[in-house]
Amino acid sequence: MLGKRRTLGRTIEQLEVGETIHLTEKMNDKDLLLYLGLTNDNNPLYLQHDLAALTPFERPIIPSIMLTGIITAAVSKYIPGPGSHVVAQQLEFSTPVYHYDTIEFELQVAHVDEASNTAVIRVEATNRQQQHVVQGTVSVLAPPTITS
Repeated sequence: MLGKRRTLGRTIEQLEVGETIHLTEKMNDKDLLLYLGLTNDNNPLYLQHDLAALTPFERPIIPSIMLTGIITAAVSKYIPGPGSHVVAQQLEFSTPVYHYDTIEFELQVAHVDEASNTAVIRVEATNRQQQHVVQGTVSVLAPPTITS
């Protein structure tokens, strides 16, 4: 990695309003346990079936921040890609996501501001029952234009 220049994602001039990507993610135990171990988040609502059964959720749920991580990873990988950075987010988690759910994410460029080198990306995610689980926007600082 050291000494090797990585390719940056697309610059603000290369983004187009309406550009869309679709991702499918399955919420599995491995990813949940990695998140919980990394953050030391010991909320029993995420793992303990007996406690979750006493809540309105009725069973363990996936932490909202894990869904946010999938969104920011999509920004970093695809739209605009490597070198971009989420600078603001407005996300609503309207329906809980449960263990083993499969979630369909759609990210679409909603606005491009060349003067500030930022783009607003609209985010929608649905579960298998077509219920919205995440809706909102992220504002992204696009990779810089590099001149040789």
